[in-house]
Amino acid sequence: MTEALTPARASGGIAVVDDRRTEDLATSTSGTGTSSGAPPPGSGEKPGRGAGRRRRLGPGRQVPFGRLLGPALLIAAWWGASAAGVLDPRILSGPGSVVSTAIDLVADGRLQGNVLISLQRAGLGLFFGVVSGVALAVVAGLSRTGEYLVDGPLQIKRAIPSLAMLPLLILWLGIGEDMKVTVIALGVAVNMYINTYASLTGIDSRHVELAEVLRLSRWRFVRKVVIPGSLPGFFVGLRLGVTSSWLGLIVVEQINATSGIGYMMFQAQQYAQSDVIIVGLVAYGVFGFASDALVRAIERRALSWRRTLAG
Repeated sequence: MTEALTPARASGGIAVVDDRRTEDLATSTSGTGTSSGAPPPGSGEKPGRGAGRRRRLGPGRQVPFGRLLGPALLIAAWWGASAAGVLDPRILSGPGSVVSTAIDLVADGRLQGNVLISLQRAGLGLFFGVVSGVALAVVAGLSRTGEYLVDGPLQIKRAIPSLAMLPLLILWLGIGEDMKVTVIALGVAVNMYINTYASLTGIDSRHVELAEVLRLSRWRFVRKVVIPGSLPGFFVGLRLGVTSSWLGLIVVEQINATSGIGYMMFQAQQYAQSDVIIVGLVAYGVFGFASDALVRAIERRALSWRRTLAG
């Protein structure tokens, strides 16, 4: 028995013998006419043309302006329901009436003036919210002391909606522009902090150890490790922050405001002008969609080194 196993051991062991048996089996199988590209038995696939083609599991190739398809279908359904008489114009005006109302509002200057005021409020709230949220995330993410001091209060604030703080903010700041911008900034700051902080604390510790071995300075460590590692979370927070700024704007502009899109909608409610209300909603939606698309474009350019399903 020892002599019989010696050749197998000299040539690499039992695995070599098994490989030879496998090759002999493959040769005999191909001799019987079975193709190597044929699917295995019981797989449910039919052999033939395209049987060896690799199946694509990803979402597929991107189409330019493909994200406009959903809104276009929604508008088409709205138009069709209005034309068919399914929608009562006293409750929900049709697209034609909304377009004509928007043209009239533009002609007398009401729409542009209110839009500029709303953009100013949303822009200021977004700016202060992004700056404060990122600053707090950096303090909590790069220092244990900062984490112990900052993370707890921010998590408590996350559980308290910004709208629930309106009575207190009105008591402190009044009903002017300061209160409106503060409400928007609070909602943006929480989103920025949560996502940026999670991205910072999720940086691989081996990168930090490598930076220590290379004796990088604090500034080079931030520039080479911290900023690239936190950018994905930053952009997620920025997208949520942009949306939060528009949501907060809708609310604060209906609280003792004298200008803005929300004020225009509130006034239209008093006179049952559903077309004016829809013009305001469309304006909010267009600005929200456009701002999110802008952030997406900046994210793709800033993170072009990533290979993800988003493309």
